[in-house]
Amino acid sequence: MEQYKKEFIEFMVDSNVLRFGEFTLKSGRKSPFFMNAGAYVTGSQLRKLGAYYAQAIHDNYGTDFDVLFGPAYKGIPLSVATTMAFSELYGRDIRYCSNRKEVKDHGDVGILLGSDLNDGDRVVIIEDVTTSGKSIEETFPILKEQANVDVVGLMVSLNRQERGRTQKNALAEIREVYGIETGAIVTMEEVVEHLYNRKYNGRVLIDDAMKEAIDTYYAQYGAK
Repeated sequence: MEQYKKEFIEFMVDSNVLRFGEFTLKSGRKSPFFMNAGAYVTGSQLRKLGAYYAQAIHDNYGTDFDVLFGPAYKGIPLSVATTMAFSELYGRDIRYCSNRKEVKDHGDVGILLGSDLNDGDRVVIIEDVTTSGKSIEETFPILKEQANVDVVGLMVSLNRQERGRTQKNALAEIREVYGIETGAIVTMEEVVEHLYNRKYNGRVLIDDAMKEAIDTYYAQYGAK
């Protein structure tokens, strides 16, 4: 596992973004872990987060793209932070773009924030986590309605590796339905590998009992 992935896992824990316990998800599933990207709230956290995303996007898609699109609302700060980090790390000036939930009819009109989209633009979509693929179902038509863009791929921070609407995981479903590549900074399998029976900041986050709970969850909902 790359060093930046290990650091990112610890960064999620330090930021109280990744937690372990008993959680009820939007889907109704009872999960032993929960990720909430809304807990990234400081400038230093967003700067680090942008750098991790930039590294993962560079590793998966290189630098041959024009726009980083972050769906509203959580995708807005993600796209801004990551374009800044991409410029600093790789010297490539990527434009950021996001959508509004409602079309603005005065001043800076339209549905987009940030850059306009142009025919031929190569776009990478950035999100926090994808469980069901519903957000891409909403995002993809918005992109295609604005211009004839080429969607290079999707990058999320954590691949939960669980079933979406079929027996496949959500990222695999997106690849199949939309024909785009998908990637994640880390997978839940990598999180377990890094934290299982290992002390971090004086405590073991994934002990035998938590590992058993995660294994039980994946026996029911898992899909790689």
